[in-house]
Amino acid sequence: MKILNLYAGIGGNRKLWGDEHEITAVELNESIAAIYQDFFPNDTVIVGDAHQYLLDHFKEFDFIWSSPPCPSHSRMRMLWKGDGSNITGDKKSGESYKFPDMMLYEEIIFLKHFFLGQYCVENVISYYEPLIPPIESDNHYYWTNFYFKGSKNTSRELRNQDKSRIEKAWGFDLEKYDHPRRFKRDIINNCVDPKHGLHILNMATGAIPPIQEGLFERNNK
Repeated sequence: MKILNLYAGIGGNRKLWGDEHEITAVELNESIAAIYQDFFPNDTVIVGDAHQYLLDHFKEFDFIWSSPPCPSHSRMRMLWKGDGSNITGDKKSGESYKFPDMMLYEEIIFLKHFFLGQYCVENVISYYEPLIPPIESDNHYYWTNFYFKGSKNTSRELRNQDKSRIEKAWGFDLEKYDHPRRFKRDIINNCVDPKHGLHILNMATGAIPPIQEGLFERNNK
């Protein structure tokens, strides 16, 4: 199967997909793309604009996963004030006001109407009521053209732990990469839990082996 993995990051969602598929990953940040390529040497990695790549190449794939940038949608926006600080007055963690990035909904609408394969668009839970109803699973929103049952919220507590614990739990080791600690923390925090990435791919393809007892409910439709 030909898979397109957009806004790929270091490949949290892709971690457990194996190497039996032909996977193309698109990531704008060259440093992050290099880490992805190191972890998944069999994938084709494109450094570029994932939004435009989707428009230009969507017909070439059987399954598309897209994780458009999430900060402008996040509930954390409600903690920030327009002067660049948050409600605690911390200038370092706050940002100025910003419109929600509508690329998210552009891709959902486009894929729904023009893509003939299976797709999954992922993002954080937003501070506003979603404009298009999603499936909520593990503290994330998912828009798909196939049914899957949402899971328990298992990764939120983990994301609050030390970076090394998240890396160990998800099977990534970032120690050898010469990047600041904050950079590594951000890219591991931006990952989708690999178990969820595998579950969603399995639901899209109809291959649903047991993953973890009690974590997901099977589709009985």
